[in-house]
Amino acid sequence: MKRSYAAAAGIAVVATLALAGCSSSGDDAAAPEESSGPVTLTMSGWSLDTTPEFQKLADAYHEKNPDVTVELKGYDAAEYNTLVTADLAAGSAPDIITQKEVKFVPTFVNGGQLLDVSDVKLPDGISGAKSYEVDGTAYAVPYRNDSWVLYYNKALFDQAGVDYPDGSWTWDDYADAADALTTGLTAAGSAAKGAYLHNWQSTVQGFANAQTDSDILKGKYDYMEPFYERQLAMQAAGDQVDFNTAKANQLTYQGEFGKQNAAMLPMGTWFVATLIAQQASGDADTFDWGIAPIPQESSKTTGLDNTPVTFGDPTGLGINAAIDKSKVAAAKDFLAFAAGEEGAQVLAGIGITPALLTDAVVDTYFSVDGAPTDDLSKFAYSTHEVHPENPTSDKAAAIQGILGDMHTAIMSGSQSPADAIKEAQDRVANEVGTD
Repeated sequence: MKRSYAAAAGIAVVATLALAGCSSSGDDAAAPEESSGPVTLTMSGWSLDTTPEFQKLADAYHEKNPDVTVELKGYDAAEYNTLVTADLAAGSAPDIITQKEVKFVPTFVNGGQLLDVSDVKLPDGISGAKSYEVDGTAYAVPYRNDSWVLYYNKALFDQAGVDYPDGSWTWDDYADAADALTTGLTAAGSAAKGAYLHNWQSTVQGFANAQTDSDILKGKYDYMEPFYERQLAMQAAGDQVDFNTAKANQLTYQGEFGKQNAAMLPMGTWFVATLIAQQASGDADTFDWGIAPIPQESSKTTGLDNTPVTFGDPTGLGINAAIDKSKVAAAKDFLAFAAGEEGAQVLAGIGITPALLTDAVVDTYFSVDGAPTDDLSKFAYSTHEVHPENPTSDKAAAIQGILGDMHTAIMSGSQSPADAIKEAQDRVANEVGTD
């Protein structure tokens, strides 16, 4: 399965959690009552001043349904799940709960805090829906689903005399290109490096999981070792800023790419909208850029005749189980709107990647002023096999915490990949358990 510009068929390879004895709030709730007048729904969001998608969806839905108003309740992005969980427990949470991270969905479900929304009709080809199913029941719907691609600065490639990515790269090709770029840029008098790898664990582990079709719940992580060895070699060669320097100087991927300190950047499609806005405001330099398929571990998934494998979790909308029964019908209708073609068009119009990609939605996305227009960028954006970063499991958050420690130990040089991986495997077995 793939998300394709010609036929958007989303894929998510997910582990579905079977929760013995878990109560479904949707099963216990009384039937929704018909609203007798105007309805006001509240919806959670984060960083509302810089994240326009929530207000755009609310306004578009209200325009279509004048009797329904969607009001936003903003939360701190870094503490979002903690704060929303506290409000749910206190009975003060909004009606619609935005699901920021898939790995926390089981926490809400275990607490009986989300309504069963299995009856919300979703369009064919939507990506990420399975990530919100627990024991066969849907507790949220996806409205956006970013995936990881390769950003590249055409001006720096030209300055270094290196050919642009063409969709055929493996990770070894990427490493070779980073070396050639660093060498060429240095010779041209530039201090820019060939690539920038942000310090998140997903910049290595997400690709290792997806491109080897591995499951972190199994507790074995040896398959990650070659991915780490490659990044350490690039770091040692000076083709990308080393992990410790990036952490100590609090470098941002927006700044490193936007200020032309790096010619390549593996990053999620959400950065498209940010880069466009920063170039328009002057926070980023003005230069010609594009996106290419993320490099692949195997040549079997490279080239424009194949489907590159990448990763990315959806972002979804669920309904507070404590919602007033008279609002349930309107809340479910809003979820269907946000996940459907109309919601997708709203998101694409501001450079956000919706969970539904159709030809019309992709056209809207690339018509945004400042977006790249070349064919490879459109291919990279719309044609890929997307594996989720996080399985839907109550073990995912704990395991990811251990793997985060492993990532830091390896990239900082405090442990070899082999030793850090063995320690992580032992910790997962002893502290969490495996499937």
